[in-house]
Amino acid sequence: MAATHTAAAARQAAAASAAETCCIQHAVHHAHLAALLNPSPRSPPLPLPLRRRHLPLSRPAASRLAASFPPLPLLVSLLRALRLLESPPPRPFDALITSYASLPSRASLAAAALAFARSAGYAPSVPTYNAVLLALSDASLPSARRFLDSMLRDGVAPNVYTYNILVRALCGRGHREEALDILRDMRGSGCAPNAVTYNTLVAAFCRAGEVDGAERLVRMMREGGVTPNLVTFNSVVNGLCKAGRMEDARKVFDEMVREGLAPDGVSYNTLVAGYCKEGSLQEAFSVFAEMMQKGVSPDVVTFTSLIHAMCRGGNMERAVALLKQMRERGIRMNEITFTALIDGFCKKGFLDDALLALKEMRECGIQPSLVCYNALINGYCIVGRMDEARELVCEMEAKGVKPDVVTYSTILSAYCKSGDMDSAFQVNQKMLEKGVLPDAITYSSLIRGLCEDKRLNDAHVLFENMIKLGLLPDEFTYTSLIDGHCKEGNVEKALSLHDEMIKIGVLPDVVTYSVLINGLSKSARTKEAQRLLFKLYHEDPVPANVKYDALMHCCKKAEFKSVLALLKGFCMKGLMDEADKVFQTMLDRNWNLDGSVYSVLIHGHCRGGNVMKALSFHKQMLQCGFAPNSTGTISLIRGLFEKGMIVEADQVTQQLLNCCSLADAEASKALIDLNLKEGNVDAVVDVLNDMARDGLLPSSR
Repeated sequence: MAATHTAAAARQAAAASAAETCCIQHAVHHAHLAALLNPSPRSPPLPLPLRRRHLPLSRPAASRLAASFPPLPLLVSLLRALRLLESPPPRPFDALITSYASLPSRASLAAAALAFARSAGYAPSVPTYNAVLLALSDASLPSARRFLDSMLRDGVAPNVYTYNILVRALCGRGHREEALDILRDMRGSGCAPNAVTYNTLVAAFCRAGEVDGAERLVRMMREGGVTPNLVTFNSVVNGLCKAGRMEDARKVFDEMVREGLAPDGVSYNTLVAGYCKEGSLQEAFSVFAEMMQKGVSPDVVTFTSLIHAMCRGGNMERAVALLKQMRERGIRMNEITFTALIDGFCKKGFLDDALLALKEMRECGIQPSLVCYNALINGYCIVGRMDEARELVCEMEAKGVKPDVVTYSTILSAYCKSGDMDSAFQVNQKMLEKGVLPDAITYSSLIRGLCEDKRLNDAHVLFENMIKLGLLPDEFTYTSLIDGHCKEGNVEKALSLHDEMIKIGVLPDVVTYSVLINGLSKSARTKEAQRLLFKLYHEDPVPANVKYDALMHCCKKAEFKSVLALLKGFCMKGLMDEADKVFQTMLDRNWNLDGSVYSVLIHGHCRGGNVMKALSFHKQMLQCGFAPNSTGTISLIRGLFEKGMIVEADQVTQQLLNCCSLADAEASKALIDLNLKEGNVDAVVDVLNDMARDGLLPSSR
């Protein structure tokens, strides 16, 4: 009986062993387990078989084992140990799989371990699938997508975290539309996206400059019942600031506050940086003050934005004052802060101060970057210490910082400005030997130097070479050649170059026109010079950096009609500072002005949003005895209404109506009075426009 029992037990053990071997063989021959069958020749010895006392595996224990052994022996040993248990845990492999997924470059092994667990009859949990998916998404997007598909085929229902992993991976690689498809898949499968899903997408669209798309996502987020949080708002504000839409950025910031969210340091820093970037320093400091008032402490990012803006504007005194505040708060400068300060000192010619900042930077353990070295080289060049500038290039190379085209072009340009063309071409040769290709700025500097040296033929040869290399000349390049030909008295060639630059889409700037106008004037071609000047303001587009002082001297002998045309041109283009200077010149020259001058200025300032300035000109016009006319005054009335200046709008309206004494206008006057009392600006303006069309109001000349 005992022998029979022993034999039966042996047969059962043999059968179990065969079944186990079959199971293991089935597992290890699974396609996903190819990686498990090729252990490294340096693999450590196999662990002792796991026993019942080791189970279930804790996460720390699994992590230690995964870090020391390849998956196959561990998985086989674990499977054998499980067969010794009467009631194995439901997911005994999860800890090991998750541990392998967390190891660098082990994503495929983690996926193979998961496949082993499934083939052994154990179903890993969704969080375990997510751990493997996360590892795969970092390594290979196609593998991650295939893994998700296999999850769905195996009947594993992904949760919101599963989808968020893929959304993050796709957004990180710039595949925004595919990430949106995942969002749609989530909704289709009944898995509701959460704030993390939307925030990941919103941030990705903002980074790509697609702020409108980000705002659509926020609307979609609200429609889906998910409330935008601080992360959402910060992303949108950042996107709007990068796009230069500061007014919209401030509106979103204020909307965030109205919804009960307290802005944090990131929120304020984003606004400060945005205002600094666009040069709105008053607004930047206003936000800075608001930040401290609300109890949000400024950090190195806040101060660096403000210091950089001050340095860029040449206000080094204010930059140093900010630096003092920063130190008083115990905030340490970073590499960007030091570089901004060094660059600011160098551009002002304060090289000694820049070198002191560099010394402090090094004492703080911060090594200068390429940008910092380039700023210092520029500082040496500005003060004419060229040998030291070139020595700094050698120091850069010794420190492992490779000089770039900016490095060499800065030195080359300085040699060109000083007239040392031989040294300039030596630097050009040096950069070529180092494998640094010249850019358009390099060529433009050399061309400018050759023109100043009256070597126009050489300049044109270089110009042709530049074009052959596919480098597009800019307005600086053309202006250098135009100036060279004007100085040689060859105005025709200069005008030809002017036409050529416009033809290829390079817009002349104020310097170009100044050079041409001066060249024409010296050639006794004054009328052409004046025509060129006025043409500039009656053709689109106008260069954004046009300055009044460089051009107005050409109007010294211009007649009133031509200068009035110039004034209108400035107003049409929104260049109201220039228009005001033209007006002041008219006053200085005691020209006899009429109401049309004031009407043009009033209308221009209203279009530019400066209603107070327009009202000031309106009052001056009345003091000079000129009657208000319809064009400028109606614009002013509308502007005053829009600013909420109802009393002033009423006064200006009555002043305009007082100029109309015709009996058949009385009904219109009564209608205007009625609408004024009701504050209906559109109705008032409509009646005034009708009166103007009917000839009942003074018209513009």
